[in-house]
Amino acid sequence: MSAVKTDTKEQIGMPDVKPGMVVRVVQAFVDDKGKEINKAFRGIVIARKHGNEIGATFTVRGEASGQIIEKIFPIHSPMVKKIEVIGESKTRRSKLYFIRELSPNKIRKKLKTKYTAKK
Repeated sequence: MSAVKTDTKEQIGMPDVKPGMVVRVVQAFVDDKGKEINKAFRGIVIARKHGNEIGATFTVRGEASGQIIEKIFPIHSPMVKKIEVIGESKTRRSKLYFIRELSPNKIRKKLKTKYTAKK
């Protein structure tokens, strides 16, 4: 029996997503005419579930059109084109659900996020 080789996101160049990171996720959509559209969603990763298995997901909480939105992205999905790490904060919890009750200003103070410079 031969071993089947599959490329993981780490081998392709996707970063390891951890709670507390500020990320920009580029997701591909197909419109009615069959054209592929890439849309970016920026926010804080508040949870990562199911390790590195096929069904692994991460939850991003961000703002879009003035509304707070939480999106759940599958890590190994072909629809997720790129994950850019914008900033990182040191957290002591694996799930950051407590930030749902905080204002954006208090979240910044509590997490003490350090943003990376663009290269």
